[in-house]
Amino acid sequence: MLFNSIHFVFFFLIVTPLYFLLPQKYRCFLLLAASCYFYMAFIPIYILILGFTIVVDYFAGIWLEKTKGKNKKWFLIASLIANIGVLAVFKYYDFLNENLSALLNTFGYHNHIPNLGLILPIGLSFHTFQAISYTVEVYRGRQKAERHFGIYALYVMYYPQLVAGPIERPQNLIHQLYTKYEFDYYRISEGLRLMLWGLVKKMVIADRLGIFVNEVYNNPASYQGFPLIWATYFFAIQIYCDFSGYSDIAIGASRIMGINLMQNFRTPYFSKNIQEFWSRWHISLSTWFRDYVFLPFAYSTSRKMPKEKYFGIRADILIYLAATVVTFFLCGLWHGANWTYVLWGLLHGFYIICGIIIARFIKQFGSNALKSGKNRIFNILSIFITFHIVLLAWVFFRANNVHDAFYILKNMMAVSTTSIIGVPTISSKFFMISLVLILLLFVSDYYKIFTKINSVRYINYVKVLFLITLIYLFGIFEVQQFIYFQF
Repeated sequence: MLFNSIHFVFFFLIVTPLYFLLPQKYRCFLLLAASCYFYMAFIPIYILILGFTIVVDYFAGIWLEKTKGKNKKWFLIASLIANIGVLAVFKYYDFLNENLSALLNTFGYHNHIPNLGLILPIGLSFHTFQAISYTVEVYRGRQKAERHFGIYALYVMYYPQLVAGPIERPQNLIHQLYTKYEFDYYRISEGLRLMLWGLVKKMVIADRLGIFVNEVYNNPASYQGFPLIWATYFFAIQIYCDFSGYSDIAIGASRIMGINLMQNFRTPYFSKNIQEFWSRWHISLSTWFRDYVFLPFAYSTSRKMPKEKYFGIRADILIYLAATVVTFFLCGLWHGANWTYVLWGLLHGFYIICGIIIARFIKQFGSNALKSGKNRIFNILSIFITFHIVLLAWVFFRANNVHDAFYILKNMMAVSTTSIIGVPTISSKFFMISLVLILLLFVSDYYKIFTKINSVRYINYVKVLFLITLIYLFGIFEVQQFIYFQF
């Protein structure tokens, strides 16, 4: 079920009033039933896969809490094998098998292992990571094992964030599922406005830009110069509006019921460096990799390393850099079973390492204004550079294959005899409207126009009316799936 569909509108209008009408002890079961229906609207049979991992992790959490000593880790390992095993079979089996075939073919051998050809369950990577965070937190003693099976199942399946996040932690979500929230006009109006802004991002901006992007990126060999440049810029805005729009709708729908989900985006394209970008982009995923991959790898390994230098660099720093590369390699792989995603992740890892080196250089040789971050020209230049190196990485993320990605990068600056727009199916009016909408997005993000809370009620009414008008005049009403559903 898509947030931008009529199906969801009716679903939301039925579930939300029932939530407030029912006594607290029944709300959990309503949301669980609604979440099952929401998930089964895609491929019903895949609810069994989700049910399997829920049962495994529910009992794993209880056993982890009860068990002491060295045996405790085996329950965590069993849980990780169940979750990562399901993810590996559905998402990575065919990818690994195809690469094995290619490797064997280079040596004159044939791979007789067939591909499975399985359809990836919607949101598998998201709810898998959410389940893993629960068992790891119980293992670390930071979270009590949940004894109420319905509450734990709802923690994994909570419909607003089930298929595309935010990836929640048990400390934030589980206790809220026990809390009774009353009908509150102020909170509901805030949630509805956030949902409406999310729909504008998706239907008005992302889906509109997607028409141009799909035309160029699905047939890049037909274009040179301006069309490739515009398509790359447009995709950077498209993926931001598409994904942050989903997050806004999810957070808004949840907030209406009183349950607060974590913020997932914080104006990422205003970042002054790549580290800051990853503290603002897909925050729930970046913090997940930080807490469960990077920190355990970097600090547990560096403590065991001798304080020696290799290639003139201290061993602990080398471990830190290696942990960065591994983390972003896995981050790229998390996004999809394709070398384009792996290269995208590794490129961001390279950016991070370069950023660390530049930061050290500025700290040692920079002026006081640069060190304090108060040099406005330098900050503007930093935002400009950061945005554009992120932009180049998006080429790999969006391209259908590695060959297309390098073609696009090579031919962006090629001299072309086509018009500035360069895409025959795109009119100048459509193009100019797109540019105006992008400008509106950046102005809104900078001043937080549509997410800022106003005490004056009529201002909120004006915002709502303006957003509805935008959807009516410029919305793409042919329902488009959210980009991150494929992950």
